Order: sequence, then structure tokens, then C-alpha cells
Amino acid sequence: MPSQTDVVTGAYGYIGKYIARRLLDSGRKVRTITTHPDKENPFGDAVRAFPFHFDSPALLTENLRGARTLYNTYWVRFEYGGATFERAVENTKTLFRCARSAGIEKIVHISVTNVSTMSRLPYYRGKALQEEALVESSLPYSIVRPTLVFGKEDILVNNIAWMLRRFPLFPIFGTGEYRVQPVFVEDLASIAVTSAVEESSRTLDAIGPETFSFKELVELMASAVGRNVKFVHVSPSLGILLGRVIGWFVRDVILTRDELSGLMDSLLCSQERPNGRTKFSDWTALNAHGLGTSYSSELGRHFRWRKKESRLGA
Repeated sequence: MPSQTDVVTGAYGYIGKYIARRLLDSGRKVRTITTHPDKENPFGDAVRAFPFHFDSPALLTENLRGARTLYNTYWVRFEYGGATFERAVENTKTLFRCARSAGIEKIVHISVTNVSTMSRLPYYRGKALQEEALVESSLPYSIVRPTLVFGKEDILVNNIAWMLRRFPLFPIFGTGEYRVQPVFVEDLASIAVTSAVEESSRTLDAIGPETFSFKELVELMASAVGRNVKFVHVSPSLGILLGRVIGWFVRDVILTRDELSGLMDSLLCSQERPNGRTKFSDWTALNAHGLGTSYSSELGRHFRWRKKESRLGA
């Protein structure tokens, strides 16, 4: 009898949580492998958590054993505190080798649009190397490449709204005409889970139904949260400097230079036909009351949560 269990890496995180929820709703059993196994479990007893154990392949293999599909969301947004793109690629190779040894039948891997091993941007180059490692593993796979993923837990969209709510000016980097095609996180989860049942290996983009210039996107958000903000065109260098200043006050990394380069190169767009259903404009209008009302910290979510938890428990 085929296994009724799947493994989702990072099910306590953003994209992984929606994939896990989709699987549970369909009657599947779910385990998660995570860098934060002691975090609060949003699924209660329904999802058991295990650490990655990249340094112990035998343990990692055992935690994968008995599952049919591995949904992999593991990656790093930027290098920080010893986490590097190079290390993340090597860890991914270990994960895929262990999946093969554990008898995993298929891997659904969450990547990003417009990856290339020749990219000048380490994030996109590293994502391409992850994909390359998966293809070389000889396991059946689906590689799902989303554009800009939005949802209630999203950091980028939320923090744009946070800045719109609090400052009378908002910087537009360069012309602001570079394009984005936001895809809803629940649509991405549906695309990922659906792809798992396909017998052949494939690579596909996950794309929302609307395309905006970056300026149009921010203008739509400003209107939704009821802010008459003045938009000021700035050079990318000045924009990064402003981001660092704000980041110093909130103790976070707002936007990296490489992330801005990818945005301005329209890498969060696709030439494929949209397969997401949820319109960013509709979702923003429905969720405007809560969007950007508090700041979402990348470092707080991934690096400082233990310190915060300790202070709350003291």
C-alpha cells in the first residue's frame, strides 16, 4: 500500500506551513524537518517535527524514511550569522541524498523564477544549483518556481505597507517600471501539492493572474491602506542606504542589494501562462485593515526567536 505520509521542510515557516495545511486537509499525514523544531507548533499533534541533522545523514535519512513525497522549501534569503548560500546548497545536496536513501518516491522543490547557474546574483545562482542537484539525484521531481509570493505572513509586502502607513514619502528605485507578478501563497501550495501526483518530472513556474510595475504595486497598496504618500524616485544606492537606516532602527535587514537587483531586473516575472487564481488587488483590498499594522522582522523570525522566547518566559 502506498505511503500516506509526506515530509515538508519548514512547515512552521511561511510557504511550508501552507503546503502542510493543504496536505492535512486532503487526508495526508505530515512530518516536518526544520531548523527550529522547538518553535510553537501551529498544527498541534498533527505534525511531528524533527531537526535537519545535516551533520548526521543517518539521522536525517531515518526521519525521512516511510514518507512518499518530500516537499522542500529549505533555503536562506540572505547570508547572515554563519548561514551562507554555499552552505545551503551543500545542505540541500545532503537532503536529496538522504531522501534517496530513505526511499522517498518524489521531491517537490520550491525554487524561484529565472534562476541560472550563470546569474551574477548569489541567491538566484544558488537556487539554480539546488535545482541542478535535484535533477542529478535521479529521483522523480517537480520544481516549482514562484514569482513574488504574497500572503498574511509575507514579510516584503507587509513591510512595504508598514512603511506606507508610517512615512509621508516612499522611495521608488529607479524608474519603478520593472515588473512583478505576485502569486498567492495558497495558490502556490495548491500547485505544489497537485504536481506531486504527476508521474513525470517537470519544472513549472507559479504565477499570479496580474502583472504590475513596481510603482503600480506600491500605489495600489497605498490606496488600499488609505495613505496619500508622495513617491520619490531614488537611485538604487540611495534606496539601499535608506533601507539600512530603517533597518538599524528596527534591528533587521530590510532589503539587500542583490534582492533589489533581482527586482529591478524583473526576475519576479515569468513568460509562462499564469496558473494562480488569486488577484493581488482583490487580496489587498480584503486584507487592508491588517496589512502593515506591525513590522515583520526577518531576523526576528529566523534568528532571534529563541532570545525573544527566553525573555517572554523569564
